[in-house]
Amino acid sequence: MKTRPLPARVAFAAAILLLLGAPLAAQFRDDFDRPLVKDPTGARGWGFVTGEGRVDMDLVPGPGLATITVDATKDRRGVWWAFIIRQVQNSLDLARLARPGFEIRAEARIRTDTAPRRVNLSFNTQKTTDFHSHLMEYDLAEAGRWYTISLTTSGFEAGPGDTVSVQMALMDWGLGRYRVDVDYFRVDVVETAKAGPDLGPPIPYHPPVADLASFAQALPAAADLTVDLGEPGVNLNDWTVTDAGGKAAAISIGGTRLAMLRWDFRALAGRTVAGPGLLELTTRTLARSATDRPDFALLRVVETIGGEAGWDERAATWTEISRGAPREQVVNPQMIIDWPVTPGDGGKTYLTIPPVVLQRLIDGKTLGVALTPLGSIDASFYSREERGGSLAARLLFNVQEGRPPDRRRSSLVSRIPSRGGEGICLEDPPSRRFFKIFRRSPVSCISTGLLPSAYSRSLPSDLEAIPEQSRREGKDN
Repeated sequence: MKTRPLPARVAFAAAILLLLGAPLAAQFRDDFDRPLVKDPTGARGWGFVTGEGRVDMDLVPGPGLATITVDATKDRRGVWWAFIIRQVQNSLDLARLARPGFEIRAEARIRTDTAPRRVNLSFNTQKTTDFHSHLMEYDLAEAGRWYTISLTTSGFEAGPGDTVSVQMALMDWGLGRYRVDVDYFRVDVVETAKAGPDLGPPIPYHPPVADLASFAQALPAAADLTVDLGEPGVNLNDWTVTDAGGKAAAISIGGTRLAMLRWDFRALAGRTVAGPGLLELTTRTLARSATDRPDFALLRVVETIGGEAGWDERAATWTEISRGAPREQVVNPQMIIDWPVTPGDGGKTYLTIPPVVLQRLIDGKTLGVALTPLGSIDASFYSREERGGSLAARLLFNVQEGRPPDRRRSSLVSRIPSRGGEGICLEDPPSRRFFKIFRRSPVSCISTGLLPSAYSRSLPSDLEAIPEQSRREGKDN
């Protein structure tokens, strides 16, 4: 069969790309527009594997995409993992990795039905022993939105004859049913100087604890409270620990007890986080098994994603905070981080908080943080009421340089989460009246007093930024 010659401008562009060393196409690419090929080993098609729990997983074809489905409703502990895997060595020129400045890069376009959640990308070979060495996590902040994520290795050791596998994993998402759609998946050998920064952006997995002196902001919790899901109607703000060291006000985790934390970010409204931060907790007591077991006897830190925003620690209960919603709609089942508690009275536990989570906290999209037990553990930490709050939980972080927005002409806007979505309430400062602006949910504003300060942000008082149709009460935007 005769082939048509390339148009002159196409041939010229191809020549330029070759001169620049850029690939004409991905060395491995699957757009999922052909029949989906499965292979448990990942050698001739896509494999999928689960572990550390009772979950059912599948990879199913769709129109121009593949869908990962996970059913974790039979699981109990919530430490499962589920990943897809594909061997790509036959599509790559692995000899190029021996040249300085060349690495492997994976890129995928994905969306999920549940958010916020994280996935991870990773590479390994038949020689890999540290499976976290080339692994990054990626935050999916909104359900239904497409995200492009990528991972470029650093010092990846592979060459001709090696088996190179790429993986994408869901980990610890919860005890429900979940779906991730994959639009395409590609893997290249790239020259890192020309490849550009990774997309996502990537979040390091369990990075080393940063130097405390590197943080300019040290914000103590504005409220902390122990809640007991076994006694949901009881306020436990007076929780105390009494032992040979005396009596101390504390927050506590263990069994059905959680500790809820929230902050007042009004002074940082509109600011942008610069890098990851730390959550600092000061231990009062710790009881756990002397035997170390995987994913056991740890502190699990999670985002508070729903429920009552500005709960009053002096009177709040789990019933009030949750507003009757299931636990997974109030505290995210997927952890920010799982970490051991530093033992000993006064011991400091530092937990790395990714910048995307810190930004959600400042913006009021995440309502706070919850401390939960993972496995059998009983731990208490000093609360705000002890020693003038000097040992209370703190967030250590940095914000980008620059002046915050001018708030002299601003009104207070508070985000009111609900089971069906979220609403926004606007306060007119002179009259202290509230006006409802509905966003996908028929929530009501508080008629007296200020709305929860932790979920405030600025908006021009003339409201020009809000579409006219969304100002009408009850209008779905």
